[in-house]
Amino acid sequence: MSIKTILIGAVIITAAAVSLVFLMPQSHVEVAPVKQTIESVAKPNVVNITVKTDGESTGITATPVSGSGKIPDAMIKEMRHKASADVLSDKSTVTSLKANINVIAQKYNYTAHVTLTSQFGTDKLPFPATVSGDSMLPTLKDDQNVIGLKTTSFKVGDIVIAHHSGYGLIIKRVASISDGKVFLKSDNRNVEIINSEKTLSDGAVEIETVEKTPFDTWQPKKNAIAVVKS
Repeated sequence: MSIKTILIGAVIITAAAVSLVFLMPQSHVEVAPVKQTIESVAKPNVVNITVKTDGESTGITATPVSGSGKIPDAMIKEMRHKASADVLSDKSTVTSLKANINVIAQKYNYTAHVTLTSQFGTDKLPFPATVSGDSMLPTLKDDQNVIGLKTTSFKVGDIVIAHHSGYGLIIKRVASISDGKVFLKSDNRNVEIINSEKTLSDGAVEIETVEKTPFDTWQPKKNAIAVVKS
């Protein structure tokens, strides 16, 4: 009897042990409350910029679109200075001028919507230049100021300002356009004979004769940067 009791007790103990595995209390994990912080989102600083130029003077007008605070005077001054330089540059375009204005705007934490206006219309960039020499007489005189329109569109008969690898900027009339090239001619077709005397070491005098002919040239079409308008 005692042995059976012990065995039964062992079974009972074992069963109780097994039951304890399932009856163990689950661990309690406390979850800290999540703090929600709602921050106000500031409106971006957006400004409409109008660059107005006639090729001789350049101004900036700024109109706020969104954001807070006064538009910085330093930003407008910097934009005006850069826009004036771009108008005078033979390498600038409408696209590059607008990009330069936006770079300055970003420096002051602004986004700029830029419009260019001139005597030629919206987003039409004038280019001022001064004639040097008499090759375009009688149409254009030496030291005459002209205003060109930056464009890649021109036709035979137009007077254009173009890059030349040897002479820099030249002003000539378009005589022909062919295969991506443009033939530029001088209006002045006079041939000038220039005689000069040179005294040699033995006392002899040597006469040099130079024939000055009109300067005409074939250039890549892309070298023509502006059409003279006035």
